[in-house]
Amino acid sequence: MTTIDLDAYFERIGWRARARADLDTLAGLLRAHMARIPFENLDVLCGRRVRLDLEGVQRKLVAARRGGYCFEQATLFAAALEALGFRPLRHAARVVLHAARTDVPRTHMFLTVPLAEGTFVVDPGFGNLGAPFPVPLADGGETGPAPATHWMARDGPRWALHARSGDGTVTTWVSTLEEENARDFDMANHYVSTHPDSVFVNRLMLCALTDDGRVTVMNRDVTVWRAGETQARQLADRGELRELLARHFGFDFPEALALRVPSIPEWD
Repeated sequence: MTTIDLDAYFERIGWRARARADLDTLAGLLRAHMARIPFENLDVLCGRRVRLDLEGVQRKLVAARRGGYCFEQATLFAAALEALGFRPLRHAARVVLHAARTDVPRTHMFLTVPLAEGTFVVDPGFGNLGAPFPVPLADGGETGPAPATHWMARDGPRWALHARSGDGTVTTWVSTLEEENARDFDMANHYVSTHPDSVFVNRLMLCALTDDGRVTVMNRDVTVWRAGETQARQLADRGELRELLARHFGFDFPEALALRVPSIPEWD
């Protein structure tokens, strides 16, 4: 079985501090991982297989300095945590941002990590609304760095992750917190990356954190948050997309010049 190359991973995320199986390390690693490894679904739009085995994930996210979505990001982060002595558990969730829980499958992967201080939700691959810190698995409190940006709450027999968005709050996903097997994520990944109704098959979705904000892309719409201010524009063409990837996401992607996005018909 492939093991993670921690030195290569630490270099990829710019980690130079000590690493122990404690809350400070967990929080620091999560911040560093999310700051250096962007969220993106480019391989899906290119019709490529999205690999979830550790060798494939390391080759793409570490060696090739690419990004990925939840299954890839959580797989890599869990492997790093396990190599450091943490005991992460892998879970699936239903994303409820745009549809009711009863209308969506379990297509999101996240982790919980038990520590002396309690159990924490760790979600490195949720993109724009992802929590950049471990979220305490505690009911009913807006916990975390003040002002609270993410918190967990009970939803009947399930748990829900809530997040601040603009002037309000949203429920991002719900989960029963069952521990999942690797094959469960293989099946969900196959649906997400190939089903004609999957949002990942139909839309371009990118998110990268910056030193003073973030850059997001939804199809042609680009939003740059910088020092509390927002700038929005539209991509003119695929060439501008390739330039944006190199400037803000840290990798060149020549295939962008021929990228087909079903919800951008003018690019066909």
